Amino acid sequence: MEDFVSLEEVEESISYIRGRRVMLDRDLANLYGVPAKALNRAVKRNLERFPLDFMFQLTAVEWADLKRQNGTSSWGGDRRALPHAFTEQGVAMLSSVLRSRRAVQVNIQIMRAFVRLRRILTSHKGLSRRFDELEKRHEGKFRVVFDAIRRLMAEPDKVRPQIGFKP
Repeated sequence: MEDFVSLEEVEESISYIRGRRVMLDRDLANLYGVPAKALNRAVKRNLERFPLDFMFQLTAVEWADLKRQNGTSSWGGDRRALPHAFTEQGVAMLSSVLRSRRAVQVNIQIMRAFVRLRRILTSHKGLSRRFDELEKRHEGKFRVVFDAIRRLMAEPDKVRPQIGFKP
């Protein structure tokens, strides 16, 4: 089962767009071993299975931002249409549209990756709560240590690339 695709490979394909963890059509097609065109055609034939909370199309701005984050304007290839993003539920629904053995096994790995991410996020919140309790108990005696740990736990600020040339 693990021969098809690794959990790490799946996790690297998960993006965060519109406040949701999603996978792009081209990444899913790559994991499933089918052309993106074939995946999108199968989805298009079964649109009633993909409401907006399962799948949405990126805007031109979102697509440009995603390409910029990846460090190259040609990332994602030459596309005529904007890519589709699939939520966890949308990926699960793909298993009913793509029926190959590989698609089933890849979907299992994708579901495992989403569950793993959820566990990590849950434990992160629990850890933060425990730090708050510990800090209160010690009345701020270790404030410097707690502040440093909180900075490490915090999500990094978005660094916007500078436009223009340096003098």
